[in-house]
Amino acid sequence: MKHISVASPAGAHGWRPIVVMALLFFSIGFVTWLNGPLITFVQLAFSLSDVAAFLVPSCFYLAYFVFPLPATLLARRTGLKAGMAIALMVMAAGTALFGECVTGRWYPGALAGLAVIGAGLSLLQVTVNPYVTLLGPHDRAAQRIAIMGTANKFAGILAPLVFASLVMRDIGGIATLVQGAPSPAARDAVLTHFTRAVHAPYLFMAVLLVVMAVWVLRSRLPDIGIGSEAAVPADGRDGGLFLLALGVFSTFLYVGVEVMAGDAIGLYGRSFGLSLDVTKYFTAATLAAMLAGYLAGMVVVPRLVSQERYMGLCCAMGLALCGAAWMTAGLPSVSCVALLGFANAMIMPALFPAVMRTMGRHADHAAALLVMAFCGGGVLPQVFVHLAGPCGTQAAFVLVAGPAYLVILAYCGLMLRRDGRAAGGAPLIPACRQACGAGGADGGGG
Repeated sequence: MKHISVASPAGAHGWRPIVVMALLFFSIGFVTWLNGPLITFVQLAFSLSDVAAFLVPSCFYLAYFVFPLPATLLARRTGLKAGMAIALMVMAAGTALFGECVTGRWYPGALAGLAVIGAGLSLLQVTVNPYVTLLGPHDRAAQRIAIMGTANKFAGILAPLVFASLVMRDIGGIATLVQGAPSPAARDAVLTHFTRAVHAPYLFMAVLLVVMAVWVLRSRLPDIGIGSEAAVPADGRDGGLFLLALGVFSTFLYVGVEVMAGDAIGLYGRSFGLSLDVTKYFTAATLAAMLAGYLAGMVVVPRLVSQERYMGLCCAMGLALCGAAWMTAGLPSVSCVALLGFANAMIMPALFPAVMRTMGRHADHAAALLVMAFCGGGVLPQVFVHLAGPCGTQAAFVLVAGPAYLVILAYCGLMLRRDGRAAGGAPLIPACRQACGAGGADGGGG
């Protein structure tokens, strides 16, 4: 029976680079998970339809499709630290632009600011995800990424709560004033006062990102060659190109489902008649469930089950929660969507290193493709909101999320078949085991 490593996830470089990366992921999470409450905010501030309001995640995440390859070239030229510092500066510029344009009530400019933030995040993600993957042994990669996810989702819990308290604390009353305004001028006056609350928080975030850029540039980080021959051990098995394509597509679907569970949950709750003052906190609930999922994953993987097998369990859980959301209504159904955060938590920590490992010395190219696949966060929510009209919000959510989990589960099954029967770890439940293929993964196989 193969021994499953329980060494420190930090690896030979120690915890210092892990802490630095975790702080970067905190900043990524804080900026990213503001999109959920922002959808509700811009819908009221700019008098938008559901489809127009969902341009917020679309513009933000579609930047991931455009910028990763140029970002990879820039990172190679500037080096790791300089690349991360430039990324933070670009994010600061986008954050300041968004705040200014929202204050001036110019929606296209606000969307442009989100796209600039996405461009900065593309450069940051192209660098930090493979860097964290390669900091230590492969069989602890899921734990390292889970640590990053914990920082990311903790920021994601704080972001909507802070935004709700500073900007949207009386959004229900504002909506009532807007609807009852005696004239267009009075209505515009209410909305102008409402949007001005964004300016100071976003300016503060921009300044903080600049400070972080300087701090990262001055920090000491180990030099890891992401594209080097020994960076990620290629396993030498056949089917690498097909598995890469399916892994990238699975990442595309996963990010889309993750964003739907976090950003679209407000619209999902409002479809049951829940008020704005209640639904503005739902994104934080999803992120709290996701944080719990990361913590559970760090305990279980790889001590009790390998990261690939746990990914299969997470997909099975996602399918079960989609079914429960479909069969219930009101807060119970919304709770099932929020609990998708728990199911989603450990999918990416297993998915990213698995795809990276199939590419061996070409891991830098795989990293760029995987970050490009993050654009699924802009596509799947748009598919959902377009289906919500003819199909209903509840049915549309399940129709988009359910097949996505099935595809990721199929990828998990191919990886398990490819690596052979597991040498250790807890068995999958029979239904998930059959869907993923008989056997399992090696203790740390990818």
